[in-house]
Amino acid sequence: MARLAAFDMDGTLLMPNHRIGEETLSTLKRLRERDITLTFATGRHVLEMRHLMGRFSLDAFLITGNGTRIHSQEGEVLHRSDLSPEIADLVLHSTWETRASMHVFNDSGWITGKEMPELLRAHVFSGFHYQLRDLRTIPAHEVTKICFCGDHDDLCRLRIQLNDVLGERAHLCFSAVDCLEILPVGCNKGSALGVLSGHLGMTLGDCMAFGDAMNDREMLGLVGRGVIMGNAMAQLKAELPHLPVIGHCQNQAVSHYLSHWLDTPHIPYSPE
Repeated sequence: MARLAAFDMDGTLLMPNHRIGEETLSTLKRLRERDITLTFATGRHVLEMRHLMGRFSLDAFLITGNGTRIHSQEGEVLHRSDLSPEIADLVLHSTWETRASMHVFNDSGWITGKEMPELLRAHVFSGFHYQLRDLRTIPAHEVTKICFCGDHDDLCRLRIQLNDVLGERAHLCFSAVDCLEILPVGCNKGSALGVLSGHLGMTLGDCMAFGDAMNDREMLGLVGRGVIMGNAMAQLKAELPHLPVIGHCQNQAVSHYLSHWLDTPHIPYSPE
């Protein structure tokens, strides 16, 4: 029996309209009744997740910013990791051949250089909003992570540029097909979940995790029970072919899978 359950948000717990379904919320509460600890492991900011937790009425640990922060159920910072000032300065002040927009995240929130209302659709439930600012004026020591949002093929070309310049001094990953993230070295959801499980006196073998994107790869590959969404990125499925694939987030597949796991674990699972 898993003792700790970790959930990605977008494309996993959340439906395509960026809201959580009632069946999913009910199932998460059933896990808590079984004394299974919950953690939400997401690229979203902790300020947004705290608001959502209040709406969900759930006690959960938070792994936010793709592993850059871990917070306790009471809001205490258990772990933090930021881009090195050298890398942040290099990314912010270099000229990149891309049409993608750049976004900076730190403890104050989400900062970008121009109005992009289409990006706010993913945050309609929480009301989380970016701050407008010239990104070049942000002190390099105040940068947690940097994201580029745009067309996937353009981002793939950008990733080659970033790899050539940054090398092994940063961790690059796709948190969605249209979002490329630059994170501190060694920073990912899997390493953060390892820190959290140790804090709780557990091992990663005691954990189950659900995800759909490449920023979930380390987490899903390290836990005792990793589960991939049916709507997951093809690259994630290809890199973790031994893991089970369940249904689509549109159909609240996490709830469907967990209900089976809780009620009829002796019967082989079949996606809805």
